[in-house]
Amino acid sequence: MITPAYVRLMATYNSEMNRRLYAAAARLTDVQRREDGGAFWHSIHGTLTHLLWGDCMWMSRFDGWMKPPVPIRESDTMVADFDALRSAREAADARIGDWAGRVNEAWLAEDLVWYSGAAKQEMRRGRAGLVVHFFNHQTHHRGQAHALITRAGEATGDTDLMLVVPLP
Repeated sequence: MITPAYVRLMATYNSEMNRRLYAAAARLTDVQRREDGGAFWHSIHGTLTHLLWGDCMWMSRFDGWMKPPVPIRESDTMVADFDALRSAREAADARIGDWAGRVNEAWLAEDLVWYSGAAKQEMRRGRAGLVVHFFNHQTHHRGQAHALITRAGEATGDTDLMLVVPLP
């Protein structure tokens, strides 16, 4: 389904897009970042916080990270301070990049078994498909954050994969 090169490409894209989103969000006021814009996780801050929560949850399964300290329904409030959130995001992106550099074909070919709090049951899925889900989740919610940031009057620059990172 996917290769280690795909994982590294998407980790690079993820990191760069997060850098662009956070730079744009930092040019807004805290009030603007926290305004409920009708997105699933309400605000820019809530959406960015949920994204960090989701990445940490999946990386706890993929690479042994500590699970987030709050359940999914509180994920949008996990980090209250924007500067702390930005620092945590940068650290997480660096760790995701490190993990991506260690992913190999054998790891991708195996199943992952975990307990899903959202589904309230033990799950078993192929790691390759779950990695695709991991990156798709990021792209989905970053799109929401991008729309909220754009509506607030800031720009992130290009968002298309082929314009953001070199493709093979």
